[in-house]
Amino acid sequence: MSATTVTRGGTPYTPTYADSIDTKKCIGCGRCYKVCVRDVLTLIDRGEDDEVDEDDWDDEDAKAMMVVANPGDCTGCGACGRTCPKGCFTFVAA
Repeated sequence: MSATTVTRGGTPYTPTYADSIDTKKCIGCGRCYKVCVRDVLTLIDRGEDDEVDEDDWDDEDAKAMMVVANPGDCTGCGACGRTCPKGCFTFVAA
């Protein structure tokens, strides 16, 4: 079931929530982290994630990456995706 709400002006919309981040694209810049007021995201060292293969990195200089650590806290504002310079985010409707 998809959550539908309205804007302050009364326009209906369906929010989408941060679901995942493409770890191959993420450069660990932290822009998304800075705009998220709900602590949905966490910056980790690339070596901490066993699922990430170093050979798959697009940016070999990036030592860290962002992950969606608390997806249940996402409000669906989309600020993280709009500020991401690499377009790493995937969003889903509830």
